[in-house]
Amino acid sequence: MKGFDQINIIDKIYDYFIPKYRNMKRSLLFVFPLSILLAGSAFAQFTQPQMVVEWQRAKTYTKAYLDAMPADGYSFKPTPEIRSFAQQMLHLANDNYGFASFASGKPTPVADTALEQTVQPTKEATTKAVMDSYDFMISTLRGMQSDQMNEMIKRRNGTEISRPIYSERI
Repeated sequence: MKGFDQINIIDKIYDYFIPKYRNMKRSLLFVFPLSILLAGSAFAQFTQPQMVVEWQRAKTYTKAYLDAMPADGYSFKPTPEIRSFAQQMLHLANDNYGFASFASGKPTPVADTALEQTVQPTKEATTKAVMDSYDFMISTLRGMQSDQMNEMIKRRNGTEISRPIYSERI
């Protein structure tokens, strides 16, 4: 009989709360699509100067991160299969170059070079390479004309995306 008492209590709790949540469900059905529309329109208003500011902020945070790691930590690998700190940061730099090049159509100064394999994994060399990659991204964004910012570019999967949205999503 004890099991039936627990079921009855659950039924009473359910009966008490469900009417309150029905209205909330209806509200969510209206609010959720509205929030997506508003977020989309706010996202579309991301300007070139705002993107530059965001990339400068990212550069500043990355520099602080690089500075916080002691020089002997740049070669640290928790396991042999994982990149060292320097390799991970150089991978980030390669991605910055690649994304900037793809978004702008401008060739990168490092071409298809894998920085992980060409830059010495020291604190100084890694920091310089990473900061140079941010400088390239920021200068590329600054150099883009407003008509370029509105162009659609085709991604590898065949879908199209606008340059500012691509640059912001990176």
